[in-house]
Amino acid sequence: MGNVYSYGLTDFQAIATGAAVLASGGGGSYTDACSIVQELANQGFSGTVKVQDYDGATPACVLAIMGSPDAASSLDLAAIQNSISNTLAVQQGLTGMQVGALIPVEIGPINSLVPLIGAAMSGGSVWVVNGDGAGRAVPELPQTTFTAPSGPAPSPAVLASDAPTLVAAEYAVLGSTTASGIESLAGGVVGGFGGYSGIAMWPSNAMNQFALSGSYIAGTLEQARALGLQMLQAVTPLSTSEVATAIQNLTGRAASAVVTNFYVTSVTQSTSSATSLDSGIIRLDNAQDPSQSTATHYLYNLNENLIMYSASSTSPDIIAPDSICYYSESTGRGFSNANDDLAVYFDAATGRSTGQTVSVISVQTAPQLYNTPGVVASFAGLLRKIGYAGGMPPA
Repeated sequence: MGNVYSYGLTDFQAIATGAAVLASGGGGSYTDACSIVQELANQGFSGTVKVQDYDGATPACVLAIMGSPDAASSLDLAAIQNSISNTLAVQQGLTGMQVGALIPVEIGPINSLVPLIGAAMSGGSVWVVNGDGAGRAVPELPQTTFTAPSGPAPSPAVLASDAPTLVAAEYAVLGSTTASGIESLAGGVVGGFGGYSGIAMWPSNAMNQFALSGSYIAGTLEQARALGLQMLQAVTPLSTSEVATAIQNLTGRAASAVVTNFYVTSVTQSTSSATSLDSGIIRLDNAQDPSQSTATHYLYNLNENLIMYSASSTSPDIIAPDSICYYSESTGRGFSNANDDLAVYFDAATGRSTGQTVSVISVQTAPQLYNTPGVVASFAGLLRKIGYAGGMPPA
């Protein structure tokens, strides 16, 4: 079973902080995650949540918030708690399964917290699996290890709105044999709910021999917590190279700084009504005034960062599924592509950098993610949508 952890509010904050770097620009807003942890404290939560490897004997499911981080701007604790409560209630009514364990779909400031909050709401009857399906955040469900042939079917997948009561909630039950099928069906539903939704999927129980066993990347929640603690406990902000070294030591995946202390000089973002994904282009320059810049890089994202180019090179700097991770030596924190996170580094009203520097760290794909059949092809399909038709990074 491995180590068993008890995470309290300090650990929740550390997980959000570490995940804000590891998530490759996605997984929800770090600004919102910090507010949500503070709201938990204000509610009086002082308990702990048990976190451990999946035991292959507890009914479980993958639980997340799905959709556009910008549509979910100013996401608060009540919205998450309501989404969790409604989603799991509909799932239980449909399947009769009383969930005893929850697993994050990805690593991200919000989506790493969602199962922890769900467990905290249970009063100790639910615990959280120390792992996730990607070791980073991903734009769509097919880019996760849960899609492995040996894993559980993704359906029934339940989506529910954040209404304060189940009676008032909107919900949908989706059925498909594939993650891509669920993703396709979910896009319109999430848009109808306002751009984001709670989602419970990949049920794991005796009927499918507890099929979540072995279908996730183990240890990633603790990795995010350990990285976040290092950042939070630093007297002065860690250097970019120190953060890259910490990531490599904690994850065992190669990590290196590609861009250090640049400025965000342009942000173009929009939200698709069909997929509820934010798409955008972030420009980074080595001078606060782009007219004085001697080095420029462009980041393309679909919620998460997918590719980064240098204006002076014909080859990409970094390509997904490798992670393209944000860190700032000015603030000592990571961040996401959500507008409230980017506002610290780019003033949308003036169209200029705020003067806070940002760095980009490349982190090699988790081997289990890279080797899951169909995952690299799925990332390649997303990259083609934004105009890249070249080769994919080696394992």
